[in-house]
Amino acid sequence: MVNVTTLLDARSVPEAKPALVCPSWNETYSYGRLRNEMNRIGQGLRSLGIHKGDRVCIYLDSSPEYLVSYFAIWRIGAVAVPTNIVYKGDELLYALNDAGARAVITDRQGADVVNAIRSRAPALQYVICIGCGSSEGSTIAWDSFLPAPQAMRAANCAWDDLCQLQYTSGTTGKPKGAMLTHGNWMTALDAEREALRMLPDDVYLGIYPMGHVGLSWGLAMLRAGGTFVIMERFEPDKYLSLCKEHRVTVLAGMPPVIHTLVNSPPGTEDYLSTVRVMISGGGQLLPVVWEAFDRRYHIPVANSYGLSETIVIGSGTTTLPEYPHLTKDYQSVGVAVGYTEIRIVDVSAPEQELPPGEIGEIAIRGPAVAMGYWNMPEATAEVFRPDGWFLSGDIGYLDADGILYITDRKKDMIIMSGWKVYPTEVENILLQHPAIRDAAVFGCPDERRGEMPVAAVVLKEGETLTEEQLEAYCRDRLAGYKVPRRLVLTENLPRVHGWKLLRRTLRETYCKGGT
Repeated sequence: MVNVTTLLDARSVPEAKPALVCPSWNETYSYGRLRNEMNRIGQGLRSLGIHKGDRVCIYLDSSPEYLVSYFAIWRIGAVAVPTNIVYKGDELLYALNDAGARAVITDRQGADVVNAIRSRAPALQYVICIGCGSSEGSTIAWDSFLPAPQAMRAANCAWDDLCQLQYTSGTTGKPKGAMLTHGNWMTALDAEREALRMLPDDVYLGIYPMGHVGLSWGLAMLRAGGTFVIMERFEPDKYLSLCKEHRVTVLAGMPPVIHTLVNSPPGTEDYLSTVRVMISGGGQLLPVVWEAFDRRYHIPVANSYGLSETIVIGSGTTTLPEYPHLTKDYQSVGVAVGYTEIRIVDVSAPEQELPPGEIGEIAIRGPAVAMGYWNMPEATAEVFRPDGWFLSGDIGYLDADGILYITDRKKDMIIMSGWKVYPTEVENILLQHPAIRDAAVFGCPDERRGEMPVAAVVLKEGETLTEEQLEAYCRDRLAGYKVPRRLVLTENLPRVHGWKLLRRTLRETYCKGGT
């Protein structure tokens, strides 16, 4: 029997020990309470007729209930479809319909969005609402589910049974559901636990959205029997105070966070005095920022490389705290961890492996690599090779010691503050604006955020458009992190033979310092 939720069944961890600390709610979930809540919601889902293999969407902000929802869905063998509360109606609708979700777990705020699109989601039967006073029709109050028997067992799942559809867009802008399994997740949690040498005495402060696979670091801490302190989003002062108050030992970060710490006032070091390792991922950590952080704080950085399709470093690489030589002048993303294999292949002939030092596409193989993309056989065949190798779309090289370096991205994806922005999706929205004739979105380097999305726009004759007007238009139609931070007005866009957009030319022309 394989079920990732058995990590909460370990009796070696005292039931009263804090599992989740939730400062915003002034609540602490012990391991016993977390297990009981998982079983209560899991039994409630079963009572609605949700069975093994059924898809259940989670549409919440990061919260204890988000994590409980994951565990409850997995516990009964159903499939979690995590989304983010910042999604607009059509973004959520796509995930609901593509997954064929039978239920969605949300709160009062989210229920308003769900109800506005519900008539267009034919498979959706139930809305489970947190904070709703009572159940009404097919809207079920979270609190109405009764406690489950202590002996409720996890569903009997196989290694390759689905437990999650993680939506990640492609260059076409159409989101793809990476099919993650119980085996993928079990591998990932052990790989991350081992890479950072997590122990029961560790305390982890997490800032990654729970709809993102970065949540895996927090689950790895639970796997180790430690404590996970939840922070919904990064706020510098609160981040530092929580770190000091809870004596955090493993700290979640990303390039913008590390940049903020480097530029923080004297004395900030005192807040991080208990931290033994800082995690970075989700975008390029510039060497100048990494070196400055190292020299000021003397805290090793686990600079990590992985994707949604690999559950971060479930099958991926990282620099390891006890081996500082892996940083290689603050430029590498470390070595393969867990059961991961990494190789560099020819971009145009992926069956051909390249020798150390040669730049090509990064290919990954390991037991945490997703099974493919939900209902997308062609997209799956493009990157999930028959021999088990996954083509990442990222460009880099391995040195003679097997240490990995990222040099570029094959695709034009933008990573801002750890969030992935796909240009075509944003361009599709821009082209619906009545004043815009043509548009292109590209990323410019940003010291704090890693990159920021920029829109190059060709206006229709006689039309005008300001940066403020464009931002307001986009914020009504896109999640905030996808909104272009800068507007460039131009008479034409660079294209090959009049059709293929040259985003590299745009970056070289409009980004300070080029690419």
